[in-house]
Amino acid sequence: MSDTQTLDKVRALVIPIVGDLQLDLYDLEFRGGTLRVTIDTPVGSTAGVDLDTIALATRLIGREFDHHDPVPGHYTLEVTSPGLERTLRTPQHFQRELGKVVAIRLRDTTNADRRLQGVLTAADDRSATIQLDDAAIENGGERTVNYDQIDRARTVFTWGPSPKPGGKQPKTGSKNAKQASKKESAR
Repeated sequence: MSDTQTLDKVRALVIPIVGDLQLDLYDLEFRGGTLRVTIDTPVGSTAGVDLDTIALATRLIGREFDHHDPVPGHYTLEVTSPGLERTLRTPQHFQRELGKVVAIRLRDTTNADRRLQGVLTAADDRSATIQLDDAAIENGGERTVNYDQIDRARTVFTWGPSPKPGGKQPKTGSKNAKQASKKESAR
């Protein structure tokens, strides 16, 4: 049985389970004896997948696999979430992440840069358009890349301070900021 047939059987078993848990099957990969099932919350959800949900999905999927045995031979089942910086491999992955910052490494770099980073502004079944971070690039800073030109792509999570709920941030170095800092350390 080919890997494609195996993945089709696995997909047919996994989709109803993750659907019942109100989740999406983000990705499915079988490599090196490891079957990786990546699950995620539906598009537009503010929360991610927590460990309890992953544990429950693992038990349900494992039980279904024990009953139907879709993978020949020995394998390791790994159920995971895509994480903050998620890999983008399919057109659906790109379409799901519109408006987010992505980093792309290209396969062939004749006459172009190998690495691109910027906001994903459009994605269809054949290509993705990125508003590049470097605005000095021609074409208004946008670049459209066919998926077959992409070696690797992922979303980029930007770390930074989050604003305090319900109030303005005190300016750094101001008297109010120093007082707020002292109050926080006294607690």
